[in-house]
Amino acid sequence: MRKKQLLFVTYHNEKFGEGFSYAMDLAKVMSDGISVLMIYKRKVMEKIGDMMTVVAFAEANEHKTAREMIADDYRRNRESYEEKIALLQQKCSEAGITVDFSSAAMDVVSAIKNILKQNTNIDMVLLSPTVTTDGAIKAKELNRLVRTASRPIVTMAKGSYAA
Repeated sequence: MRKKQLLFVTYHNEKFGEGFSYAMDLAKVMSDGISVLMIYKRKVMEKIGDMMTVVAFAEANEHKTAREMIADDYRRNRESYEEKIALLQQKCSEAGITVDFSSAAMDVVSAIKNILKQNTNIDMVLLSPTVTTDGAIKAKELNRLVRTASRPIVTMAKGSYAA
């Protein structure tokens, strides 16, 4: 029997690790592994041509193409996608937690639904602060996800500090 997993959903931006320590702590307590879903979000995707391309990749389950798009974006910004992934893998390895990574270039709700269909071992979805902050996911989308995901959805937010 395969080990149950928590699905940690984040955007591929520079803050993609926010909330990951909480996901690791929760995985340790629940004796689960972590499956990280990295959502590729870029401003150019607003254009119709890019949206058509993304939909085609999603329908064809072309996760490799999404991963290549993310890696290319990191190279242009002089960042290393592989290095960031390796850092998260190392943290999990040191904590004794299994981890795997998936990438998607579509809206958050569709990406989560898609990964839940593919991976039946996921027993909880954790939305990182990058996904839940500043209206990145609308209340209507979140409600739709909660109704259709058939798994608990946990949203994380950044702590606020009083001066």
